[in-house]
Amino acid sequence: MVIDNSVVMAWCFEDETNAYADGVLEKMAETTAFVPSVWSLEVVNVLLVAERRKRLKQAESVRFIALLNQLPIIVDQDRPEKMLSELLALGRSTGLSSYDAAYLHLAMKNDCPLATVD
Repeated sequence: MVIDNSVVMAWCFEDETNAYADGVLEKMAETTAFVPSVWSLEVVNVLLVAERRKRLKQAESVRFIALLNQLPIIVDQDRPEKMLSELLALGRSTGLSSYDAAYLHLAMKNDCPLATVD
């Protein structure tokens, strides 16, 4: 499956947990998840913003990254510049942002489900 950052970050914040995201996390015990290369930047950005807003402490961000590193998550190594035209067309046809289109593109490429709360 491909997991969107909206699902992953729900695991980080108690006030954002939901049954769907929890179910995806449980599924991680039996399957591998794929994410586009932009995922790492998205995770770090959410953590940095949360720290700046005093929603998370630095130690909590470090612990969350350690948790993510233990999960079977594979970062797709296709260079985004190889997919520029495809992502542009997909974003236009679906109304998605370039970031969300990257997750959908990866799910379509791997012929697997996309886990998202967006």
